[in-house]
Amino acid sequence: MSIKEADALFNRFQYALALPAYQKIVKDQNSNLYLTQRIADCYRQLNNSKEAEQWYTRVIQFPDFDPEALRYAADAARKNGKYDRARQWYEQFAQRVPAHANLASQLAAGCDSAQQWLVKPEPYELQKAENINSKNSDFSPALFQNSLVFTSDRPTAKSKKVSGWTGNPYPKIYWAPKQINGQFGTPIALGSPINNQYHNGSAAFSPDGQTLYFTRINQVKTEIKNGNTDPFSWVKFDAPKPTVNRLEIYISQKQGENWGEPKPFAHNKASAYSVGHPAISPDGDLLYFVSDMPGGFGDTDIYYCARQVDGSWSKPVNAGKEINTAGKEVFPVVAAPNKLYFSSEGHIGMGGLDIFSAEGKGATWKNVKNLKYPLNSSADDFGIVFDETKEAGFLSSNRNSDNGTDDIYAFKRVRSPCLLAGRVIERVLQTKGEFTEKPVAGARLRLYLPGDTTASNIYSDAQGNFTFPVKSGLAYALQASKEGYLVKTTDLTPDCPPEVDQVKLSVVLDRNTLNTTIILENIYYDFDKYDIRPEAKPELDKLVRILQDNPTIRIELGSHTDSRQTGEYNKKLSQLRAEAAVNYIISRGIDSSRLIAKGYGETQLLNGCKDGVACSELEHQINRRTEVKILSR
Repeated sequence: MSIKEADALFNRFQYALALPAYQKIVKDQNSNLYLTQRIADCYRQLNNSKEAEQWYTRVIQFPDFDPEALRYAADAARKNGKYDRARQWYEQFAQRVPAHANLASQLAAGCDSAQQWLVKPEPYELQKAENINSKNSDFSPALFQNSLVFTSDRPTAKSKKVSGWTGNPYPKIYWAPKQINGQFGTPIALGSPINNQYHNGSAAFSPDGQTLYFTRINQVKTEIKNGNTDPFSWVKFDAPKPTVNRLEIYISQKQGENWGEPKPFAHNKASAYSVGHPAISPDGDLLYFVSDMPGGFGDTDIYYCARQVDGSWSKPVNAGKEINTAGKEVFPVVAAPNKLYFSSEGHIGMGGLDIFSAEGKGATWKNVKNLKYPLNSSADDFGIVFDETKEAGFLSSNRNSDNGTDDIYAFKRVRSPCLLAGRVIERVLQTKGEFTEKPVAGARLRLYLPGDTTASNIYSDAQGNFTFPVKSGLAYALQASKEGYLVKTTDLTPDCPPEVDQVKLSVVLDRNTLNTTIILENIYYDFDKYDIRPEAKPELDKLVRILQDNPTIRIELGSHTDSRQTGEYNKKLSQLRAEAAVNYIISRGIDSSRLIAKGYGETQLLNGCKDGVACSELEHQINRRTEVKILSR
């Protein structure tokens, strides 16, 4: 085969066919920059990072290579977990192409982050899902009615056509029923009308299980330059082509035990751009998807449509710059009402596609986080789904693959054990707002998880000490009680990293004595204001919990000011502050009859900062406090 014929295959994106053609030409004649570059590009498009790294390494040995080859060589090395080598090539790329120096620095920073995450992995275990994977690509898992639904390009008896891009059959949607032993049975391809002769995949189901959303390819005859040529690759054209493959979303309704004829999504527009990778919100009112439509932030962005009253979908809205970058964002999954998972090449990651989480909905998002290692790797990781426990699930990855094919991995969270070493104390108020600590012996301690019908019970020793075995990341409640003291419940979620064998906790018990004063920590106010500061709310929430645990007590919340302003003004201000605290507690469900608001102004200063005395702002703040007094038990 001639170079012209090989180039024709390459230009038609038939990389699986072009690659052996170029390799034969190189074998029959001396290699040159052009042929070496073409072979490297084929391996890159086939997502074979191991071979791509080797061939781009050869490319950059030629004196006149395109500097972009440094970027591709670094990308491949990074996908192969060779972070030091990748960083060096990114730095060289920045020197050769100063216009991309910021991008190169971001990618190099990703190498540093990845090495740190490898040293301190997150508490998850992964293994290839049993009875699911084939020798070909298997990806995009979804849980549906006690079965696992996924996409695969494995060969079947009816596989007559193959993709010139990958050399494999076109992907289809499969489902594997869960068996009595908990394992999944033999995967079965969905029949007509869902699977047709071309690409079908990346399925999502409505909350009621009656609607299927999935991606399908549409081959369009067009002269438009920009387009996607594979439904899961999102590649731009370098030149006009006679045909282009576009992604479209199709929707099918359940009809008895079968799926009805799929209908195209209202906002498909295959003549201009792709729309794919659907994900539906738990309430069924928001449909997220991926598109390279004009006006986005990068190569592909995540968009959403809202369901209208008549059942139609609103115009697509970009999910915003917190989610989308100048790179690719793909494979969204909505795991909870306000939780989105997606994969990205644009956010700082470990290599190829990394999985990220974000909180919010629509176009308002915050706390975008990389899931880190081992849920992410130096390879491509995407299409995550959690089971009903939220502690385990499945994801797609081409880690450990010699040729870039994807597999489905099962993962589960591992709760590492450690020891909760606590101490029960009483804080005795001294002068000037200072405390001394006194151990409380014989306090009864009950540790339990939400929903538990039983609890572990122990008593503190003579020094107030106690211990409980716990597991990392679980949300416990610890209740402490003793005659003469208020019952107190503390919520805790221990963090037990491998290098730590115990976590420490102090439990402060307050006397259940009439007119005893309890000073709430961090209930301070800005000068001349009575608003509840954000940092004060957790302390008031603790007081709410005390009132819940001790349902018969009635308390006074006394508010105090510093000495600045007049006495009369401070009396009014402190009353407003006390009422603000009381109103907050009432808003948390406590009966107003159990609460009295009392403003003391500047009449009970804890230090010498009276009128005419120069004091620091911190010294004045000590006097701007809220105290609790038990009025009845």
